[in-house]
Amino acid sequence: MQHAVPCLFMRGGTSRGPFFRAQDLPADRASRDALLLAVMGSPDARQIDGLGGAHPLTSKAGIVGPGREPGVDLEFLFAQVAVDEAKVDTTPNCGNMLAAVVPFALETGMVAPRGQVSSYRVLTLNTGMLCDIEVQTPGGRLCYHGSARIDGVPGTAAPIAISFLDAAGSVCRSLLPTGNVLDRLHPAGMPDIDVTCIDNGMPMVLMRAADLGRRGDESVAQLNADEELKTRLEALRLHAGELMGLGDVRRKPYPKMCLLSPPVRGGSVSTRCFIPHVCHDAIGVLAAVTVATACVLPGSVVQGLACPPGGTRQRISVEHPSGEFSVELDLDASGKVVRAALLRTARLLMRGVAYAPRAVSGESI
Repeated sequence: MQHAVPCLFMRGGTSRGPFFRAQDLPADRASRDALLLAVMGSPDARQIDGLGGAHPLTSKAGIVGPGREPGVDLEFLFAQVAVDEAKVDTTPNCGNMLAAVVPFALETGMVAPRGQVSSYRVLTLNTGMLCDIEVQTPGGRLCYHGSARIDGVPGTAAPIAISFLDAAGSVCRSLLPTGNVLDRLHPAGMPDIDVTCIDNGMPMVLMRAADLGRRGDESVAQLNADEELKTRLEALRLHAGELMGLGDVRRKPYPKMCLLSPPVRGGSVSTRCFIPHVCHDAIGVLAAVTVATACVLPGSVVQGLACPPGGTRQRISVEHPSGEFSVELDLDASGKVVRAALLRTARLLMRGVAYAPRAVSGESI
């Protein structure tokens, strides 16, 4: 006897995982998390007994329900399922998985098409962030085929436009949770370093690669093998977490740590992001939005590295190990970012039923 739950397995941006209707999962959080862990195969380094891909980018789940507030079409809860420990984190957002929310809702009949191009307002329950998501629905049918390309995903697909309306202070208390655009950290036994602690959709600690003795164009494999660097980054992360009001972040997937360097392929700035202990093959959606925001903040650690175009509407090209990620920012007269827009793609990979043992960790699901 196993517990069966219907789901769609979907790619959203450069991530993928099972998507569930909220009504199909246990209402009790502990039971829900136990089910998600069992479905994904955690805790296990290979996630061999579940659907997880043994990597943070492929150990994610989405939970979608109809909107309950005026003007909100859909609600989305993102779940980061730890690979090697029994932990499900629903604190942060995931902009990549967010790209699959509307396709999932259309596939399951939760919403109906609204013409050739359909737009829906989505509330992310993780942080209360609102966004508008636009998908292609020619002839009243969801379309996955198109010419849009995003780095980190082979081939092309139909574009999915996401506009974030209020991402500042998504997890932290504000855009600049320390109250400063630039902080000097003093980790015990290590040299001081200037950083920008910022949260415009994702809590992040930004620093210059050169200040850590790195070029910033190293490969993902090189950085993942650099134990000295990772040890120093974790010390900085623990220190910054306290300053950002996040408390003890040893078992939290944020803040993300990001090395910055001058662009090398015609973009605005080059990045190497850790999520938080593994170097990202690309960059997360909301991490890119947060880095782009720092590019237009006078006095941030990005100044002198980034090449923003200027003006009240700026297109920031964030370079990463497998390409680039463009973010469009709208600024008001004071220079505050009031809107961030970007392009993603998504695809339905499989439709079916996920199974988990009826009893997990001694608890009945």
